[in-house]
Amino acid sequence: MPDLAPFKATNPIAINHIGVGVDDLNRAIEWYCTVLGSVLLKGPFEVRSTSPYDGPMAVDVLGPSFRHMRQAHLLSVNGIGIELFQLLDPPHVRRSPSIQFWTNGFFHICITDSDVEGIVARITQTGGQQLSKIWRIHPDDPLYLMCYCEDPFGNVIEIYSHTYEQMYGVRAPSPAPPSV
Repeated sequence: MPDLAPFKATNPIAINHIGVGVDDLNRAIEWYCTVLGSVLLKGPFEVRSTSPYDGPMAVDVLGPSFRHMRQAHLLSVNGIGIELFQLLDPPHVRRSPSIQFWTNGFFHICITDSDVEGIVARITQTGGQQLSKIWRIHPDDPLYLMCYCEDPFGNVIEIYSHTYEQMYGVRAPSPAPPSV
């Protein structure tokens, strides 16, 4: 393995956005804005390989088989972007099964909502699926919860009750039960 010491980041690097493939962009915009509270920043708009400006860029990034897609940019409450893609030519292909932990690459996004049960219910009532039970992250603490779900487009969404830092770094202890 190469020596990584000379490449050490001087500051943590922010996550800017996450690209999410969907098979129905209009429905995905509505779902992500309504169910997850995202805000639409731009779109929907089309990108074609023959477009003078963004066409060559898309072909460079996506490869020579790319010809046509629709796209939109959304924003989460903490400023992380969600870039939705609906590939038209070649067409979007849904991953099956949605969780492919044995393959390389990104396989889920994680959102934070203190009401895990409530967001799971909203996801399942609007066309998504609950993929796992709601689990305690820390067996001794009933307040730190997680659950895996799937949006209506086959993308895996994990839900945490607390921020990533709280889940795995310094976490505040749960309040003591009331004395009797």
